[in-house]
Amino acid sequence: MTLQETKVQLHVLCEAYVNERLHRTQSAMTDAQAAANNESKSSAGDKYETGRAMMHLEKEKLSTQLAEILKLKKVVDQLKPDILFEKVALGSLVETDQGFFYLSIGAGKLHFMGKDYFAIAPTAPIGQRLIGLTIGEKTTFNGRTFVVKDLA
Repeated sequence: MTLQETKVQLHVLCEAYVNERLHRTQSAMTDAQAAANNESKSSAGDKYETGRAMMHLEKEKLSTQLAEILKLKKVVDQLKPDILFEKVALGSLVETDQGFFYLSIGAGKLHFMGKDYFAIAPTAPIGQRLIGLTIGEKTTFNGRTFVVKDLA
């Protein structure tokens, strides 16, 4: 499988990663709303108010998570995995002598076809070091040298 074909498959994995997180968060929000709706006023008013406050905090936390996931989804949706790059940029799959990096979203390690690939945001420290490099160029990060061997 070519590096370009691998990049297309990694893009699919990133889409699945975002969609799974989106589904889990939306489900948790639905559950939190259902729990809030089922909370009834008890004779112990403080207990009721404490429960409501905790549910409100949980809903706020989930809303923040949802906003972050929607940002990731927007980035993934804007990527065009069929584009070939001459320089490392958002959407590039970079093969270095230290491993493979897909500059997309911070999804972490993706295992595909027996190899590990790292889906990283271009704002990640290693992503920032790789941006703009071409095949044969190198950069240093955390005391290690990374040489770009191939690029798609």
